[in-house]
Amino acid sequence: MLMPHLRQFGKPVTETIAYKLPIDSSSPRILKRLRRLAWMMDSSIRIPGTSLRLGLDAILSVAPGIGSLAGTTISAYMLVEAVRMGVPLQKLARMGANIAIDTVVGAVPVGGFFFDMFFKSNMRNMAILREHLGDRL
Repeated sequence: MLMPHLRQFGKPVTETIAYKLPIDSSSPRILKRLRRLAWMMDSSIRIPGTSLRLGLDAILSVAPGIGSLAGTTISAYMLVEAVRMGVPLQKLARMGANIAIDTVVGAVPVGGFFFDMFFKSNMRNMAILREHLGDRL
C-alpha cells in the first residue's frame, strides 16, 4: 500500500494503484511469436530420411549445463507470457512441470538429446495455452 504522504501529479496518493496487464491476451502478434518460438525450440529441424523432428532445445542440450540453461530460459519466457495472459495457476503449474521435466532429464549428457526429440515441452505448453485461450489462438 502506498503511503498517504506520497504525491502524484500534485495530489496525495491515498489508494493502491491496480496493476494492468500490459498486453491483450488475444494479441495475434504475441501468440504468433510464442507459436513460432515453440516450433523453433521443439520441431524446426527434420532429420533427413525420417519423419522425426527436433528443435534447438535438443541441439542446445548437447552443450552440458549452458545448453540446458539456455533452453530453460527460453521456455521460462514463454511461461512468463502465459502469466501475463492470465492463464490460471493450475495450467501454469502444468506448464512449469513440463519445463522442469525437460530441464532435468534433458541435462543428462546423451539421453537428454534423445529425450528432447520426443518430449516437446514447449509444444505441450502451447497446447495448454491454446486450451486456455480457445478461439483466440
